[in-house]
Amino acid sequence: MGRLIVSPSLLSADFSALGDAANLIKESCADWIHVDVMDGHFVPVITLGHKLVSDLKKKVTLPLDVHLMILHPERQIEYFCRAGADCLTLHYEGNIHHNRLMQQIRDTGCRCGISIVPSTPVNVLEEILPLVDLVLVMSVNPGFGGQKFMESSYKKIEALSELKKQYDYGFKISVDGGINRLNAVRVVESGADILVTGSAFFAEPNPGDFIRFLKSMPDNGTGGK
Repeated sequence: MGRLIVSPSLLSADFSALGDAANLIKESCADWIHVDVMDGHFVPVITLGHKLVSDLKKKVTLPLDVHLMILHPERQIEYFCRAGADCLTLHYEGNIHHNRLMQQIRDTGCRCGISIVPSTPVNVLEEILPLVDLVLVMSVNPGFGGQKFMESSYKKIEALSELKKQYDYGFKISVDGGINRLNAVRVVESGADILVTGSAFFAEPNPGDFIRFLKSMPDNGTGGK
């Protein structure tokens, strides 16, 4: 059976204490650390760069799940992979040469992922699905933490899960945006393998309890595929 991966996002942390936030994620027994990189062009705000990834790599042992919400990601792939990203996810909407970029990421030894915003349908990904390790479904409009989960995301997760089963693909389905105690069960039942959670994690009095709650849910039965 597939093992659920929980990847708390630093976007909702106190940026003046990111090292402490990374340690909190580690101590909570989460699986990955999600790093949102925003350039002020693809999304309205600017967040973090590759130096943070490099510094985190020296501080924690958890895999770094780096999400590039930027235009022209081909200019940054080498920097982030060299810095220590374990998985690098680019946006479908940020570039048109997806096959080339996925290979560029793989050539560094890093896992590759592709993400879609809420207005992008799943079917645009069909040609690239055999090439990726991860598909990230944005369940909010990217750019800001603390947004409400979009109900339309369930159908996207289910559609991706069906494609995995139909063609025996190996990618994992990640879901990012508005994940909390109220919707997490249905998100996993729809087919999610990875939950990215930001505001809900850092707002918890005891984030470890939240992680244990998520990990106590039945998995999606995909066998890790």
